[in-house]
Amino acid sequence: MSGSRKLRDRGTGMGMTVKTVTRWLKGPILLFGIYLVLYGHVTPGGGFGGGVVIASAFILITLTSGELAGLSIFSKGAASRLDSVGLLIFLILGWLGTWWASGYFFENFISTSETAYHSVLSGGTMPIGNLALGLKVASALFLVFTVLSAFQIAGRAIDGLTDPEEQQREDKS
Repeated sequence: MSGSRKLRDRGTGMGMTVKTVTRWLKGPILLFGIYLVLYGHVTPGGGFGGGVVIASAFILITLTSGELAGLSIFSKGAASRLDSVGLLIFLILGWLGTWWASGYFFENFISTSETAYHSVLSGGTMPIGNLALGLKVASALFLVFTVLSAFQIAGRAIDGLTDPEEQQREDKS
Protein backbone atom coordinates (compact mmCIF):
# COMPACT_ATOMS: atom_id res chain seq x y z
CA MET A 1 0.00 0.00 0.00
CA SER A 2 1.47 3.37 -0.96
CA GLY A 3 2.17 6.11 1.58
CA SER A 4 -0.55 8.44 0.29
CA ARG A 5 -3.05 5.58 0.30
CA LYS A 6 -2.22 4.91 3.96
CA LEU A 7 -2.92 8.57 4.73
CA ARG A 8 -6.36 8.33 3.14
CA ASP A 9 -7.40 4.98 4.58
CA ARG A 10 -6.62 5.51 8.25
CA GLY A 11 -9.60 6.43 10.40
CA THR A 12 -7.40 8.28 12.86
CA GLY A 13 -5.77 11.67 12.88
CA MET A 14 -7.20 14.92 11.60
CA GLY A 15 -9.92 15.73 9.07
CA MET A 16 -10.00 15.06 5.36
CA THR A 17 -8.88 18.58 4.38
CA VAL A 18 -5.76 18.45 6.53
CA LYS A 19 -4.94 14.94 5.29
CA THR A 20 -5.35 16.04 1.67
CA VAL A 21 -3.08 19.07 2.12
CA THR A 22 -0.52 16.85 3.86
CA ARG A 23 -0.66 14.37 1.01
CA TRP A 24 0.08 17.20 -1.44
CA LEU A 25 2.82 18.84 0.63
CA LYS A 26 4.80 15.89 2.01
CA GLY A 27 6.76 15.41 -1.25
CA PRO A 28 7.73 19.08 -1.73
CA ILE A 29 8.69 19.37 1.96
CA LEU A 30 10.95 16.30 1.67
CA LEU A 31 12.48 17.58 -1.58
CA PHE A 32 13.17 20.98 -0.04
CA GLY A 33 14.87 19.31 2.94
CA ILE A 34 17.01 17.19 0.62
CA TYR A 35 17.89 20.31 -1.40
CA LEU A 36 18.97 22.11 1.77
CA VAL A 37 21.18 19.18 2.78
CA LEU A 38 22.81 18.77 -0.65
CA TYR A 39 23.39 22.46 -1.43
CA GLY A 40 24.11 23.61 2.13
CA HIS A 41 27.74 24.41 1.35
CA VAL A 42 26.78 26.67 -1.57
CA THR A 43 23.59 28.32 -0.27
CA PRO A 44 22.22 28.97 3.22
CA GLY A 45 21.10 25.72 4.75
CA GLY A 46 23.05 22.58 5.38
CA GLY A 47 22.68 19.39 7.33
CA PHE A 48 20.94 20.82 10.37
CA GLY A 49 18.37 22.94 8.58
CA GLY A 50 17.69 20.29 5.97
CA GLY A 51 17.37 17.61 8.65
CA VAL A 52 14.81 19.70 10.53
CA VAL A 53 12.76 20.18 7.35
CA ILE A 54 12.90 16.45 6.53
CA ALA A 55 11.85 15.54 10.07
CA SER A 56 8.99 18.04 9.90
CA ALA A 57 7.55 16.17 6.91
CA PHE A 58 7.40 12.92 8.88
CA ILE A 59 6.08 14.70 11.96
CA LEU A 60 3.36 16.32 9.83
CA ILE A 61 2.33 12.91 8.49
CA THR A 62 2.21 11.50 12.02
CA LEU A 63 0.16 14.42 13.35
CA THR A 64 -2.37 14.37 10.54
CA SER A 65 -2.84 10.62 10.14
CA GLY A 66 -2.07 9.18 13.54
CA GLU A 67 0.85 7.35 15.06
CA LEU A 68 0.36 4.07 13.18
CA ALA A 69 0.38 5.76 9.77
CA GLY A 70 3.46 7.81 10.64
CA LEU A 71 5.38 4.84 11.99
CA SER A 72 4.45 2.71 8.98
CA ILE A 73 6.25 5.23 6.76
CA PHE A 74 9.23 5.96 9.05
CA SER A 75 9.54 3.48 11.91
CA LYS A 76 11.38 4.04 15.17
CA GLY A 77 13.83 1.27 14.26
CA ALA A 78 14.65 2.86 10.89
CA ALA A 79 15.05 6.27 12.54
CA SER A 80 17.37 4.82 15.16
CA ARG A 81 19.51 3.07 12.54
CA LEU A 82 19.72 6.21 10.37
CA ASP A 83 20.67 8.21 13.45
CA SER A 84 23.57 5.83 14.09
CA VAL A 85 24.60 5.76 10.42
CA GLY A 86 24.67 9.57 10.28
CA LEU A 87 26.91 9.73 13.34
CA LEU A 88 29.17 6.99 11.98
CA ILE A 89 29.59 8.77 8.63
CA PHE A 90 30.35 12.03 10.43
CA LEU A 91 33.02 10.44 12.64
CA ILE A 92 34.61 8.52 9.75
CA LEU A 93 34.75 11.75 7.74
CA GLY A 94 36.55 13.48 10.60
CA TRP A 95 39.08 10.68 11.05
CA LEU A 96 39.74 10.42 7.31
CA GLY A 97 40.65 14.10 7.38
CA THR A 98 43.12 13.34 10.15
CA TRP A 99 44.73 10.44 8.31
CA TRP A 100 44.75 11.69 4.69
CA ALA A 101 45.23 15.42 5.14
CA SER A 102 47.49 17.48 7.37
CA GLY A 103 46.61 15.69 10.59
CA TYR A 104 43.76 17.90 11.76
CA PHE A 105 40.37 16.44 12.61
CA PHE A 106 37.84 17.17 9.81
CA GLU A 107 40.51 18.50 7.47
CA ASN A 108 39.27 18.64 3.88
CA PHE A 109 40.89 15.81 1.93
CA ILE A 110 38.83 16.01 -1.29
CA SER A 111 40.26 18.49 -3.76
CA THR A 112 37.99 20.55 -6.00
CA SER A 113 38.76 21.87 -9.47
CA GLU A 114 37.92 25.46 -10.36
CA THR A 115 35.36 24.33 -12.92
CA ALA A 116 33.28 22.68 -10.18
CA TYR A 117 32.86 25.83 -8.08
CA HIS A 118 29.27 26.63 -7.02
CA SER A 119 28.06 23.06 -7.65
CA VAL A 120 27.31 20.09 -5.42
CA LEU A 121 30.84 18.77 -6.00
CA SER A 122 32.55 22.03 -5.03
CA GLY A 123 32.49 21.54 -1.28
CA GLY A 124 35.07 18.83 -0.79
CA THR A 125 34.04 16.96 2.34
CA MET A 126 31.28 19.45 3.28
CA PRO A 127 28.45 17.79 1.25
CA ILE A 128 29.27 14.44 2.86
CA GLY A 129 29.27 16.07 6.29
CA ASN A 130 25.97 17.82 5.53
CA LEU A 131 24.46 14.49 4.43
CA ALA A 132 25.60 12.80 7.64
CA LEU A 133 24.32 15.67 9.77
CA GLY A 134 21.02 15.74 7.86
CA LEU A 135 20.49 12.02 8.53
CA LYS A 136 21.36 12.47 12.18
CA VAL A 137 19.16 15.51 12.78
CA ALA A 138 16.13 14.23 10.83
CA SER A 139 16.08 10.85 12.53
CA ALA A 140 16.90 12.17 16.02
CA LEU A 141 14.25 14.89 15.84
CA PHE A 142 11.63 12.38 14.70
CA LEU A 143 12.63 10.05 17.56
CA VAL A 144 12.35 12.91 20.07
CA PHE A 145 8.88 13.67 18.71
CA THR A 146 7.76 10.03 19.05
CA VAL A 147 9.11 9.79 22.60
CA LEU A 148 7.45 13.05 23.65
CA SER A 149 4.14 11.97 22.12
CA ALA A 150 4.42 8.62 23.96
CA PHE A 151 4.96 10.51 27.24
CA GLN A 152 1.91 12.65 26.48
CA ILE A 153 -0.25 9.57 25.80
CA ALA A 154 1.08 7.84 28.94
CA GLY A 155 0.38 10.96 31.00
CA ARG A 156 -3.21 11.02 29.74
CA ALA A 157 -3.62 7.35 30.65
CA ILE A 158 -2.33 8.00 34.18
CA ASP A 159 -4.68 10.95 34.58
CA GLY A 160 -7.60 8.78 33.46
CA LEU A 161 -8.11 10.62 30.19
CA THR A 162 -8.67 8.64 27.03
CA ASP A 163 -6.55 8.63 23.91
CA PRO A 164 -7.83 11.32 21.47
CA GLU A 165 -8.08 8.72 18.69
CA GLU A 166 -10.16 6.46 20.97
CA GLN A 167 -12.35 9.39 21.94
CA GLN A 168 -12.91 10.19 18.28
CA ARG A 169 -13.95 6.57 17.55
CA GLU A 170 -16.32 6.59 20.55
CA ASP A 171 -17.89 9.85 19.39
CA LYS A 172 -18.61 8.34 15.94
CA SER A 173 -20.39 5.30 17.39
